[in-house]
Amino acid sequence: MGIRFFSFRNLLLLLVSLILVSLSGLQQEAAASRGTADQAEQLPDQYILRRERKEEVITGHGHGHGDGDGGCNLFQGKWVYEASAAASPLYYDDSTCPFIDPEFDCLRYGRPDRLYLNYVWMPDSCTIPRFDGEVFLSRWKGKKIMFVGDSLSLNQWNSLACMLHAAVPQAKYSFFRGSLLSSVTFQEYGVSILLYHTTYLVDIVKEPVGRVLQLDSIEGGSSWKGMDVLVFNTWHWWIHTGNSQPWDYIQEGSKLYKDMDRLTAFQKGLTTWADWVDQNVDTSKTRVFFQGISPTHYQGKDWDAAPSRSCLGEEQPVAGSIYPAGSPPAAEIVRSVLSGMSKPVYLLDITTLSQLRKDAHPSTYSSEHGGTDCSHWCLPGLPDTWNQLLYYMLLL
Repeated sequence: MGIRFFSFRNLLLLLVSLILVSLSGLQQEAAASRGTADQAEQLPDQYILRRERKEEVITGHGHGHGDGDGGCNLFQGKWVYEASAAASPLYYDDSTCPFIDPEFDCLRYGRPDRLYLNYVWMPDSCTIPRFDGEVFLSRWKGKKIMFVGDSLSLNQWNSLACMLHAAVPQAKYSFFRGSLLSSVTFQEYGVSILLYHTTYLVDIVKEPVGRVLQLDSIEGGSSWKGMDVLVFNTWHWWIHTGNSQPWDYIQEGSKLYKDMDRLTAFQKGLTTWADWVDQNVDTSKTRVFFQGISPTHYQGKDWDAAPSRSCLGEEQPVAGSIYPAGSPPAAEIVRSVLSGMSKPVYLLDITTLSQLRKDAHPSTYSSEHGGTDCSHWCLPGLPDTWNQLLYYMLLL
């Protein structure tokens, strides 16, 4: 058969058809993102991302006690609104993830705004890759990753389990939720994401005098051994007082105290944990992270607003990269303790980037809190960024 040549008329018809198809596709894309774009038009200019984001090649050899790799501080930057729905960091929602605890499920419990779902963290000196759950599961096949800490660890554990499930929604999994130990296992990959609940890392024991917080004792540590990744967290409960305080006395060595300066107690308890890691963890086999201090937003004066303001009704982050109240003293204690350790521990330094997110709390959109919750974080939401940074650091 010879070559067929198109007439000029046929070529013209073909070109017209191609143009119509292209215009149709553009109209569909515009319709899909119109709702988000309409919201973005109401935002101040400093929030809008107007340049194309490019993924960078991951290089380097880890962070040790430092912040970033190759001169890049992952934790110094700003939050930027991505107007495109396709660029949103929303990897799952409340209807598709079976692991979200009710206290974090803001969408299900009526939060009306969704702007907070489209803010992305932009470090000043580098670009972090988007989270790829299949890559995560493949790289860590047959491994165990444990979060150890309080309800902020639960927040991050919920988030990671949801992000992985969204990447492989058809994959079989097992799910166990207990008061002390919880787990999600993606059976095809043999990857287990575990949560060990402990409010202080150090022990609380029942004695004849009452409940005693023992600053120099960690009996629960045996359950943390044999993991491939450990992500520790504590601070939230150290400042609880009155009826919400789960202990009656503090003990250090043989001395019993009715109370103690809470920052001093925190430093002593964290030092006990650091000693436990140095003595019990083989860091050639186990990567160890500390989550950093997760902030609260109960006092508007911290972000130069009226003192009576809280996170309730906030819909935008603090603009820029500096939080007016500065770094909390507990964060400096964490840095000091980690810098004195003999084993490498990677600081997931989420404090400042989370301080800027006064808009990301459940506030009243939760089933677990009768008042306003400005301590925990909506899911989907901010903890997804914590896990995106953890993912980056694990790939290095």
